[in-house]
Amino acid sequence: MVSTDFDVTIIGAGPSGTVAACLLMQHGLRVCLVERDEFPRFSIGESLLPQSMDYLRQANMLDTLLDNADELGFQFKNGAAFFRSGHHTNFNFEEKFTPGPGTTYQVKRAQFDNLLADEAIKQGAEIRFAQQVTNFTTNGQGTCIEVTDLKTQQHSKITARFTLDASGFGRVLPRLLSLEEPSELAQRKAIFTHFKDNINCPKFDRNKILITVHPTMADVWYWLIPFGDSTVSVGVVGETRQIEQADQSLEQTLLKFISEDDNLSTLLADAEIIAQVRTIGGYSSNVKQLYGDRFALLGNAGEFLDPVFSSGVTIALRSAVQACELVVKELNGENIDWQNEYEVPLREGISVFKYFVNAWYDTSLQSVIFFADGQPDVKAMICSILAGYAWDKNNPFVKSTGRGLRILEQICEPETASTI
Repeated sequence: MVSTDFDVTIIGAGPSGTVAACLLMQHGLRVCLVERDEFPRFSIGESLLPQSMDYLRQANMLDTLLDNADELGFQFKNGAAFFRSGHHTNFNFEEKFTPGPGTTYQVKRAQFDNLLADEAIKQGAEIRFAQQVTNFTTNGQGTCIEVTDLKTQQHSKITARFTLDASGFGRVLPRLLSLEEPSELAQRKAIFTHFKDNINCPKFDRNKILITVHPTMADVWYWLIPFGDSTVSVGVVGETRQIEQADQSLEQTLLKFISEDDNLSTLLADAEIIAQVRTIGGYSSNVKQLYGDRFALLGNAGEFLDPVFSSGVTIALRSAVQACELVVKELNGENIDWQNEYEVPLREGISVFKYFVNAWYDTSLQSVIFFADGQPDVKAMICSILAGYAWDKNNPFVKSTGRGLRILEQICEPETASTI
């Protein structure tokens, strides 16, 4: 056996990286995470899905989240609320079709990622912060990553028997190995920030993310994510041509879009911006393959869809769980078919989310969401996917997503719409 510094190196110390580290250490493996930033640091993806709770449990990290949620201002979440042109509808995740956790949290990612990183260190992982990966090589027996310390500018090499790329939007290995491909999804842009919300509407449910459709542009939408400390994350998403305002600052643009929706502008009438207004664009991505010789891609490093259904963290953690099981087997000498044991099954769930994303923007799924209240069994199945259970093949809308939604479009008539 070739001598290496570690059994596994992980590029990135976000949720997929730290969960992967903890899963691998359960098998006695030596793990080093290399992170470009210093923690805590800002990230998007603040509204978790209930399926993620099971993955955190498998990594022995769930208790840490539960014990610290209140102190860190995380908000209990039990569903999603949707609003479009006067129509409200709610999905209660505890009424979903698929067994498993039905509640989760809405989290400030700086604190959430830092919490998971601290827990990974407690469990035995080594994390090297402020390290930029500049090169990656593999010789069939192990891997070598070259890194630059962003504080000292010193260069070093780290060898391992296997490498996982959990670098998120940094997409380190796809860039270094020319694995990137254009996404099938339209390129969109988001503008967002945090507010001290001062919301006093008695009907507002802080336990749910609120997704609002723009009143005149059906493919433009807003998120409103409440936190437990009377603050909210608010963003608007649309195609770049719809969002960019050449004569306005980001703050002015965001406030203008908020003012265009009566319900959202009423809720946020007394809100105060308390953070930098940020933007991210061209975030949808894809790659030629999710694995290679002695490496695999996790989460956003492989494929990122769209923020509309908050699927990013769930896909990331799912990929960590699936990949780590195979890494352990490979390092124990088993022959692994990464295509059929990792890429194919992981992409099955991603494809379900992708279909939902496309159907949201062509508005066919919007019709289903707003007019499904008269179909409780069907609503429970849709609810399961919105809760993150996109790999449950017992759910007809997972097994045959396109056909199921097309049929559902025909039976969900506007007359059944909820006006709660």
